[in-house]
Amino acid sequence: MPMSLRKRSVAPILIVLLLLLGVIVAAIALVSLLESDQAKVRASLELEVKTAELGALLRDAETGQRGYLLTGRTSYLEPYEAATRNFAALSEPLRRPTGDPAMARDIQELETVVGLKFAELKRIIDLTANGDRNGARLIVETDEGKRLMDRARELIERIKSRQQALLDERLANTLRTANLARWGVVCALLLTLALGARILRDGWRLVTATALAEAQTAAANVRIREEMRQKEALEAQLRQSQKLEAIGQLTGGVAHDFNNMLAVVIGTLNLMKRRLERGEANVMKFVDAALDGAQRGAALTHRLLAFARQQPLAPQPVDCNAFIAGMSDLLRRTLGDAVRVETVLSGGLWRARVDPSELESALLNLAVNARDAMPGGGRLTIETANAFLDDPYAARHIGVRAGQYVLVSVTDTGSGMTPEVVARAFDPFFTTKSAGKGTGLGLSQVFGFVKQSDGHIKIYTEDGEGTSMKIYLPRYFGEAVAPAPAPSDDAALPLGAPEIVVLVVEDEERLLRMSAEAFRDLGYTAVEADGPLSALRILDERDDVALMFTDVVMPEMNGRKLAEAALARRPGLKVIYTTGFSRNAVVHNGVLDHDVDFLPKPFTLEQLARKARAALSRKV
Repeated sequence: MPMSLRKRSVAPILIVLLLLLGVIVAAIALVSLLESDQAKVRASLELEVKTAELGALLRDAETGQRGYLLTGRTSYLEPYEAATRNFAALSEPLRRPTGDPAMARDIQELETVVGLKFAELKRIIDLTANGDRNGARLIVETDEGKRLMDRARELIERIKSRQQALLDERLANTLRTANLARWGVVCALLLTLALGARILRDGWRLVTATALAEAQTAAANVRIREEMRQKEALEAQLRQSQKLEAIGQLTGGVAHDFNNMLAVVIGTLNLMKRRLERGEANVMKFVDAALDGAQRGAALTHRLLAFARQQPLAPQPVDCNAFIAGMSDLLRRTLGDAVRVETVLSGGLWRARVDPSELESALLNLAVNARDAMPGGGRLTIETANAFLDDPYAARHIGVRAGQYVLVSVTDTGSGMTPEVVARAFDPFFTTKSAGKGTGLGLSQVFGFVKQSDGHIKIYTEDGEGTSMKIYLPRYFGEAVAPAPAPSDDAALPLGAPEIVVLVVEDEERLLRMSAEAFRDLGYTAVEADGPLSALRILDERDDVALMFTDVVMPEMNGRKLAEAALARRPGLKVIYTTGFSRNAVVHNGVLDHDVDFLPKPFTLEQLARKARAALSRKV
């Protein structure tokens, strides 16, 4: 081959080799750039997550401080203490360089604001712990804490917004780099084909390596998107959980105070009614109206506590077939002639472990809702069956444990529910009924009762076709126990005798007077104690006290510890506990202790009389 031809042949090869070398160098640079972009994306995600966690930490600390300020109970400080412990670990990643001076300034200011907020929370907690609640309230009323919280939220949102914009930019850069890498692969392939067999072999290795890098990049992008989706789902789940917990704590605290007031109203009106029935005056219609209003308030409180899962439950073995059969007449009277009630009771049904009175209330709630969904009449079917919820089902439903359950389903032929209504059906105060037709607490009460009973509730519905509410109650595995017969409504009010001395212990003065007067009106001799220490002094001075009626939530010591100290002095003493809030020493996980005589606030004179008679009649 002539030299000139050889040179002309070598020249294109050298050009192709140089181009191929350039493509290789560019591909390597692109892979390095992709790795750098991915590292920046991960850093952006971490900063966004840590910022959101810092905001949640601050809210938890404020929630704990508020609970402690309102109640004085140190158990409410757990979120605050956890936030204090975790603050340093969360704030450390925020100090890393971001490459954005404005964001760095916001992060530095956020850390300062959070530090000031924690200092303000600590001042309020210290004042409350030292008994200076007025000083704590004065700090709260300055609104300095609110301004700090608002500024922290504003900074968090600004940081998240900047970080999201930066994340979008980095993801776009990653996609552009990936596209360039893809074009580089194509060019490398064309050049390799032009070089022939020998260069093709070497070039193929490069293509394989480049294709692997592209696959890794694509897989990394998929992982990033999946992590982002999971993060969003977890954040939504966390927000929902925090919302429900906040509502539960709020309703529980409000209900405690509200029950104290209702106890005074109902107890006082009962006393007035009994005296007026003796002919002292003729104002019975006003007393009855006041009693009716107070009892409606008590029913509303009961529903709030049910949703908050704070009502004290007394579960026992229940034969749901016999229970539902016994409710048939009540259901038919409640629903009217336009609704046909049918029952399908399964043979060999397991016993359920549940509070029967609350189960009756739940079934009545569901039946009334079904009736309202069938304004023109229809059919209501109540079915029972044995059921097993397996692990995959439990994994798909948060808070559900796999195992054996007794299924009670209430099905109507009404209008059904839309998906939007189903999504909010158990929210408190949500209702599709017209104004004045419902409180919006019926289904939330059922939901709270079922969850507190360790059960599960599920809605199956089709818009325009009807609805089936399925309640799964935990199976009872012990020996069958016959429930105690309920007292007859027609039975005479059981009265006491002057020689039976009752020690009434209550730190709220009005409740103390009312409870003592109630016992005196029932014929007992009542001795008043305005706190646990006073009660113990009276027990040391008197040996004729037969019954102690005590509140559970008191500042010096709780009612359970008082009873233990009293029983150490007087082993045969009978004790009745009373409270309006279930998170205390005689109710654990929403269930009454097995050895407890308990009367929830508010109570009527008749309920007090029957509970006192039952406690005094019980053998030690």
